[in-house]
Amino acid sequence: QERLVESGGGLGQAGGSLKLSCLASGINIRTVDWYRQAPGKQRELVAAFSPYGGGTRYADSVKGRFIISRDVTKNTAYLQMNNLKPEDTAVYYCHGVSFATGYWGPGTQVTVSS
Repeated sequence: QERLVESGGGLGQAGGSLKLSCLASGINIRTVDWYRQAPGKQRELVAAFSPYGGGTRYADSVKGRFIISRDVTKNTAYLQMNNLKPEDTAVYYCHGVSFATGYWGPGTQVTVSS
């Protein structure tokens, strides 16, 4: 079955860290991004690998605090979230593209307490 599944969400404290994982099953993912959606807000891009020549890009709100990475041997992408803030509270989604097909995971809730 082709799918993405996120894990690692939960309750974090302001100033703390959480690490999210996104496991791809049955899919040869070419690119992967992380998005989030807070209550009452639109889904926004948080972190992504640049499509050409490597490199990464981040939303201004998380730059310097979040790190996107991947382990191709494990078919897994990660989002390391440091110095968490209450405004990071959202459902986090990974999005993968395999050739011309995009896949979304079901999301994992991250709640940051002050």
